[in-house]
Amino acid sequence: MLIADRLAIAGRHLPLLYPTSLTVARGELLLVQAAPQPTRTALALGLSARMRPTEGTVSWSGNTSLRSVRRISALVDSPEVNEPEAHLKVRDLVAEDLALQPGPIWRRSGIDAWMTKHHMDELANEWLDAIDPLARLALLTHLALEDRGVEVLVFDSPDRHGIPEDDWFRYLVSVATGRRAPAVVAVVQRIPANWGGSTAWAGRVQDKLAVAPAPAADPDTEDQENAAPRENPEEPVAEASPATAESLADDTDAAATTTHLTAPKEES
Repeated sequence: MLIADRLAIAGRHLPLLYPTSLTVARGELLLVQAAPQPTRTALALGLSARMRPTEGTVSWSGNTSLRSVRRISALVDSPEVNEPEAHLKVRDLVAEDLALQPGPIWRRSGIDAWMTKHHMDELANEWLDAIDPLARLALLTHLALEDRGVEVLVFDSPDRHGIPEDDWFRYLVSVATGRRAPAVVAVVQRIPANWGGSTAWAGRVQDKLAVAPAPAADPDTEDQENAAPRENPEEPVAEASPATAESLADDTDAAATTTHLTAPKEES
């Protein structure tokens, strides 16, 4: 279980994130409402242990080490942080991400084989900003789960691309309840009216937070402990500095059409 206990991040003049508490277990999708965009990004960075909190803690199964949380979490599509560049073609993005996967080269998927496996052959030569936004979300999710050590997915503003609300949250539910059953957090502009699952709000705290035992080992990831983490665990975690605060993006929305996709099933 991922637990944020009074997690807070300072900014230049005002806090980027006021104390926030939340919990999310494996196999669950948690929607967290936050505004504006700098707060959403700060929360996503904090939950994935990419930014050191000013106060409070973030932990996975009781372990509050930022290094440990960073090893098992993936930050997905965060504006001005790790969102893919629009001028890339899908094939180029896949090539870059696969090259960064942990473990020996012989274990990594080939680009063409990976595209075929995920039924994205027809998208290979398309520009990233020209593909259906739900297909883009699925692409980035597949790539994040290519790292077998990932147990937590943190999405920064997946609702900003104009995907109908029912489509993007149903897709993320299918990801959370899929075979890998990661804990999934989506930090969003607003909670959809039709959402009936777990919710939290930036700036709200809880006096008591449930603590769950470590999840059982997944037989599909039995060798993950021997794989090097995608990110260097010794790499310094970003501090909440004035420069960081100013670099966080403003709210953006783009209307686009969508297609219905299924959850990733590639993790084997």
